[in-house]
Amino acid sequence: MSNMPLWERYIGVPLLGLHDKIYKKTEGRIGHRIPGAPPSLLLHTVGAKTGLQRTNTLSYAEDGGSYLVVASKAGDPKAPGWYHNLKATPKVEINIGPKRMPATARIIGADDPDYPRVWKLVNDNNSNRYDGYQKRTTRPIPVIALLPN
Repeated sequence: MSNMPLWERYIGVPLLGLHDKIYKKTEGRIGHRIPGAPPSLLLHTVGAKTGLQRTNTLSYAEDGGSYLVVASKAGDPKAPGWYHNLKATPKVEINIGPKRMPATARIIGADDPDYPRVWKLVNDNNSNRYDGYQKRTTRPIPVIALLPN
């Protein structure tokens, strides 16, 4: 994340960390929606290497009955750990606010014909941040559809 702007590194990331702690600690009761930001969900995965339960707070956009999240890691050259976890085990659980439900993850890569449409949805939903993140890295940033079971 060395190519991250200083304000984002020293202000944005700590604020997101605080939001993450509150959202997880309250099991989704506080933090689903905060003013001026897209809604967030909790993604529960199993560690691909460790087998341990992992939970990540991610912004999402809705697309029909699915929830779209982005494996951007703020434009880091490496994908986030949760992405590797759901590639290994696509059966996950999500919280939309306090409601927890099983879901199946489907990766939508840059070569998928639906990618331009879903990229626009998530990017518009997140104030065009994902376009900026894509400019920071050479890896194509995937979108993941989380389909509740």
